Amino acid sequence: MTQETSKSSNQARILAVSVSDRKGVVKHNVDQARLLVEHGLEGDAHAEGGIRQVSLLARESIDKMRAAGAQVHPGDFAENLTTLGLDVCALPVGTRLKVGEEVELEITQIGKTCHKGCAIRELVGDCVMPREGVFARVLQEGIVKPGDAIEILHVPD
Repeated sequence: MTQETSKSSNQARILAVSVSDRKGVVKHNVDQARLLVEHGLEGDAHAEGGIRQVSLLARESIDKMRAAGAQVHPGDFAENLTTLGLDVCALPVGTRLKVGEEVELEITQIGKTCHKGCAIRELVGDCVMPREGVFARVLQEGIVKPGDAIEILHVPD
């Protein structure tokens, strides 16, 4: 049984955790990773502190690109955490999330400027990450893994 079918479908959760050791390459999925306070995913090239420590993208956004003909998978958009059952791009900046048992994140940015030469955009003429990807900072560190529950702790007014 896969992670995708082993959990209740009405609970938001992590579908995939992805890292890369250098920028400009597709991230690869891992069994688990440690998120470090005010840094990001340990061992990930994009973990440098600042406001874009961790990137999140909903599986539902990836499915839009699949429907447009792209053969894409979690991590292909350089997202660290692929979610399922949570419309991350609808969460306002300042929203706090609990992931798994320990990790707490705060949404800091929605969307980004797509870099020149984006392989996904060149393939299908569009890319969802600039519109639907979100970025967060790590407030409380810990291990994240596929199947971890995601809980909304706070939504700003």
